[in-house]
Amino acid sequence: MFGKLIKDKSVRESIASASVVGLNLVSATFVGLFIGWWLDKWLDTKPWLLLTFLVLGIAAGFKNVMIEVRKIQKADAGEREGQDGDDQKPEG
Repeated sequence: MFGKLIKDKSVRESIASASVVGLNLVSATFVGLFIGWWLDKWLDTKPWLLLTFLVLGIAAGFKNVMIEVRKIQKADAGEREGQDGDDQKPEG
């Protein structure tokens, strides 16, 4: 559907990468929360493992967000360099 609406492939890839950023943060947080809850229930250590793995999940989510943002920045910088190179007149 969006392939027909947005013709430029690089714009579609940028939108997809940006949507992954939020998904990474939320999913890592919930995975950490679930692991901590399960371990607390199994080992009867409430609430310490839940809090520990929640913090680890949030940290992992932010790490993934930073990785994705760097990928987007590199792709954007590469596009700018490609556009700048097209504007130059050939010497000769």
